[in-house]
Amino acid sequence: MLPAVYRFALIAGSLGRAGLTFSLLILLLGLGYLRYARSPWRKVPPGPRGLPILGNIKELNDKRWLTSGACKDHYGDVVYLRVLGRSVIVLNSQKAAADLLGRRARNYSDRPRFIVASEILTGGMEVSFLQYGLLWRRMRRAAHEGLHRSASRAFNSIQVTEAVLLAVGVLDNPERWEKHMRRFTASMIMSAVYDTPAIHSLEDERVRRINDHVMRVAQSTLPASHWVELLPWMKHIPSRFAKWKRTAEEWFLRDSEMFERLVESVRANMAKGIDRPCLSATLIKNQSRSGLDGREMAWLASTMYGASAETTTSTMHWWMLAMVAFPETQRRAQAELDAVVGRGRIPSFSDLPSLPYVRAMVKEVLRWRPVLPVGIPHCSLEDDWYEGMFIPRGTMCLVNVGLCNHDPTVYGDDAARFDPSRHLTPRGALAPGPRDTQDEGHVVYGFGKRICIGRHVANDTMFIAFAVMLWAMELAPAKDGCGRDVPVDVDGYVDNGMVHLPIPFSCKITPRFPEAMAILDEERELRDQQ
Repeated sequence: MLPAVYRFALIAGSLGRAGLTFSLLILLLGLGYLRYARSPWRKVPPGPRGLPILGNIKELNDKRWLTSGACKDHYGDVVYLRVLGRSVIVLNSQKAAADLLGRRARNYSDRPRFIVASEILTGGMEVSFLQYGLLWRRMRRAAHEGLHRSASRAFNSIQVTEAVLLAVGVLDNPERWEKHMRRFTASMIMSAVYDTPAIHSLEDERVRRINDHVMRVAQSTLPASHWVELLPWMKHIPSRFAKWKRTAEEWFLRDSEMFERLVESVRANMAKGIDRPCLSATLIKNQSRSGLDGREMAWLASTMYGASAETTTSTMHWWMLAMVAFPETQRRAQAELDAVVGRGRIPSFSDLPSLPYVRAMVKEVLRWRPVLPVGIPHCSLEDDWYEGMFIPRGTMCLVNVGLCNHDPTVYGDDAARFDPSRHLTPRGALAPGPRDTQDEGHVVYGFGKRICIGRHVANDTMFIAFAVMLWAMELAPAKDGCGRDVPVDVDGYVDNGMVHLPIPFSCKITPRFPEAMAILDEERELRDQQ
């Protein structure tokens, strides 16, 4: 029997020229339909219809649409967007995010390409944006050696010292509590990364320059911040004809010099016998094993500062708002502190196992108000299928962190409320976290191989800061001219281009008991002598 195509040709030939043309048209339409019917692209996840060429860029930039629940309500747990020809999926549930980015981490550990932020401004050495490969794996292992759970305990003494300085500063000058928190996080992280003495001012040149660097990188990742992200061929324009490229290259050289100098100062101290715990010291000691050169180590250390400073500060701002808006949670934490610590000394890390409610506060503020509500995108390495839906290779994968953290099927119908007790057992002990949260109680720290390396340091930093502040002071709403409480906005936020902060608010801060300030001062003097 002749193949079907030959039989079709014989039949078409007997029909004459017009019939042949018509038959060929039918054949082409049939082949096109067959290809369409078999194409996996028909099975991409559901999503809104986009604009010509631009696609769904409007929806991608609308954070309120993404995080309010409208996105999930209309299209489900996995939503497909097409932006300037690129595939994007938004993961709206902990299960979907963990199934793909966690349980299929081998395929979803890549990052999208950030030409300016990753390839030029940071010379391909910013581990947060680095695409999956050998350098990323080497950097990741090196950072893990300095920041894993056991290693992070080496920073506890620094964290207590900084918490004391924070409490003293806030009680001395309560109107400037926000600046004291920024100083606290900057000083704490600089000490943990570079073994610097306590920093007493945000005007410190090192902190100012690093913060400027972090802001430059963050702004360069914003959609449409540079045309080269839309037209990658522009990267090959010679620098002398492209001011944006020349400026980014110049900043890379200046910032490299600054970060290398900070690490070399640690190396110089080690040569003098000064070897206190810090990430840079760990990187130097393990350099032969990690295979990182001096510049790569410098950029890895800088990444740890950049990834922590603004996010920790913003989370602490949300915690302050929660203490004012939900005073019953503050009272419960203070009752726990009085029962465990008393009022004759400050809290310490030895108290941590006996302070489950304060520890739950850390989990809850991260869950309640994630400062990066959409997270840093992952990228798929190969075509994949998930629950009958096709996910093409190179798809940008966004986790709707805010929605995942407020899922009523995971956290109950009151998920929108700040309530640390949701992380406790009925008997008051710290409960295991939901299945897909790595026992954190939330998904702020990410998934799979890209989970936040410094999460243990961050958790400890916030625990001791919250414990010392609640032990020492009362946080209450500010009063208006008639003596009434000034309401605070728990739902509004300010997007500073990097993280979400609460709308600025005032509060009344007073010592909890007469001896609090004297005990803090005594502790500060004792630590100054060490």
